[in-house]
Amino acid sequence: MFSKKVKLFVFSAPSGSGKTTIVKDVLSQNKDFVFSISATTRKPRKSEKDGRDYFFISEDEFQKKIKNGEFIEFEKVYDYYYGTLKDFVEKNLKEGHSVVFEVDVKGALSIKRKYPGAVLIFIAPPSLKELKKRLVNRKTETSEDLKKRIERAEMELNYKDQFDFVVSNVNLEQAKRKVNEIINKEIN
Repeated sequence: MFSKKVKLFVFSAPSGSGKTTIVKDVLSQNKDFVFSISATTRKPRKSEKDGRDYFFISEDEFQKKIKNGEFIEFEKVYDYYYGTLKDFVEKNLKEGHSVVFEVDVKGALSIKRKYPGAVLIFIAPPSLKELKKRLVNRKTETSEDLKKRIERAEMELNYKDQFDFVVSNVNLEQAKRKVNEIINKEIN
């Protein structure tokens, strides 16, 4: 009988690299996959919903969860905390679902240390110049936030060689195809 392996697929990329679009495509192609919803202390953007995109919680609540050991990983990024809830991931693995993560590079490497079988996929922008253009065009950041994101992108790109796969997003459709090829190979 044919069976698919249950895996953790962990995506990281600098903001504006197309990571979220690619992750949404992966989830639409694999109906038995579950998206790991991160907790965060930042406020939701207009299109985001609590419990779908993130669990939006206060900094006090986040600190309590850290103290109680409820996170697989957590990180402070752009003045806000982000973390992966252990119970959510463990429950879905036990139910036989592969879990898809969208986390920063340090969070991805933390997940790999705790779950050595996790598959780390880095989505790289074509260039820093193109990345900056994409961030400006999406009009979601202040000029100060844009500067922070570019500085962070430079740091994140230094980690890409520690990932199992690096997919360059020069062309979105090609990047989606490449990611889905990687996933199909890993689960079959």
